[in-house]
Amino acid sequence: MIQMPIGWGWDRLRVAAQSIGSHNDAEHWPGQAARTAVPAIRRIGIADLGAALNAGWRDFQANRTDVIFLCVLYPVVGLVLGRAASGYGFLPLVFPLASGFALLGPLAALGLYEMSRRRELGQETSWLDAFAVLRSPSIGAIALLGLSLVVLFLLWLGIAEALYLATLGPLPPASAGGFLHDVFATPAGWVMLVAGCGIGFLFALLVLAIATVSFPLLLDRDLGVDAAVSTSWRAMRANPRPMLTWGAIVAAALVLGSIPLLLGLIVVLPVLGHATWHLYRRVVAD
Repeated sequence: MIQMPIGWGWDRLRVAAQSIGSHNDAEHWPGQAARTAVPAIRRIGIADLGAALNAGWRDFQANRTDVIFLCVLYPVVGLVLGRAASGYGFLPLVFPLASGFALLGPLAALGLYEMSRRRELGQETSWLDAFAVLRSPSIGAIALLGLSLVVLFLLWLGIAEALYLATLGPLPPASAGGFLHDVFATPAGWVMLVAGCGIGFLFALLVLAIATVSFPLLLDRDLGVDAAVSTSWRAMRANPRPMLTWGAIVAAALVLGSIPLLLGLIVVLPVLGHATWHLYRRVVAD
């Protein structure tokens, strides 16, 4: 029977919801025992970042149509943000929202990690396999860690709004041109800009330290949130220069991919997502 797209999509969501946490260890990690020991951390160099990006690009090439389909949501979000900013006093939050998506990046890339994991095992992959994350035995820990990133994202938005109100507010901007003038040509605007970038950097640094390794680790091993976050933190401490460089690469790629209206993220996000899985493989010892 041929279904309408909405009906087909609803059926896929219903099936996914019914299968949450349905895999046992043997089904999710075929041919290997569920590893529960906290792993050791390897020291890596800048060359490993290039190797991870190359592997991420190869994964993207192998699943190009599927991952583009998965990531097309981001330009849609960009169009919505652009429309919202055109006349509803929403303009001061457009940049915090767009930049704040980086805080949710490790969570948004979960399906890409799963596709890379399956391809590494020699399995055929499609965009539907991204939803196999929901069947993982670690889905509870993944959901809890994802919720923590959502809380950080909302906290960042609250701080960004408070900063606007304290500098350029409380009235909303009369126009986009007037808002840009106030931001770049007034002392209060520069205070908001510098303070906002500094606070945003601290949020991004926190997410880099706790989430870069932890989400792939939860897909790969049967561990809890505490063990996954502590492992990610240890990876950051053991490899500060490479990990900070990775954060800079991700930030630069997301900025470039966001112009215009997040369209470039159709390519940037899947490459970074796949590459993050391969970076995890290089940082965490088997």
